[in-house]
Amino acid sequence: MLEKARDLPCDVVVLDLEDSVAPEAKDAARDAVCAAVRNFGARTVVVRINGIGTQGHQADLNAVRAAAPDAILLPKVEKAADIEAVMGAGPASFPIWAMIETPLGVLNAAAIAAGGAACLCLGTNDLLMSMRAQPLPDRRNLWPALSATVLAARAHGASVIDGTYNDIADPAGFAESCAQGRAFGFDGKTLIHPSQIESCNRIFAPSPQDLAQARRIIEAFENNPGKGAIALDGQMIERLHAEEARRILALAEAIRQ
Repeated sequence: MLEKARDLPCDVVVLDLEDSVAPEAKDAARDAVCAAVRNFGARTVVVRINGIGTQGHQADLNAVRAAAPDAILLPKVEKAADIEAVMGAGPASFPIWAMIETPLGVLNAAAIAAGGAACLCLGTNDLLMSMRAQPLPDRRNLWPALSATVLAARAHGASVIDGTYNDIADPAGFAESCAQGRAFGFDGKTLIHPSQIESCNRIFAPSPQDLAQARRIIEAFENNPGKGAIALDGQMIERLHAEEARRILALAEAIRQ
């Protein structure tokens, strides 16, 4: 898996030491992951360590800090103090990403983001289990958690990533889940199989139609410099729409590079 990930066209590679590793394999996995951190080119490399209070957490933290990935992903974050504990005294040398995957984590998502988490990653599988809930096709029993996590991230300047889609053999359902996540405001989605990458990249990136509309909105305001709101195609648009249009164009440029 470490070798295969080197050639995948994804933005972020998450190297896992937690749920995907059997207890008896933790030490070997830690050594392999730390040795591989620098082998993924320009992509962001994140290591998910074992959670606070679990076996292997401190050993993971010490080894991963020394390996210096782009970020540490901390599972089952439930309070801002969890972020502070991983950061330690003084400023963090690299960002901490927080997995929001319990009811308490959702309820405290704003405090976690305010406490220094650079990214909130929603763990929908663990969250459903903690809720004693069942998965639904449209995830409507998770809508409050989806919105709460996005709101917390946006309020405090953090990125926010949607949870996984488990049915690898259902590309249409996966595409619908990506579209739903983007509509909720997520920046992207965690993936469990290489076959999901192309669809995720395409859906979360601005479409040609998005870019064309963004350029039209900016041009409309440039042609009406003294107005705060104007009509375009029969719809009222405000200066805030021009700000969003510039963000979309900047995102597209970053993706192109």
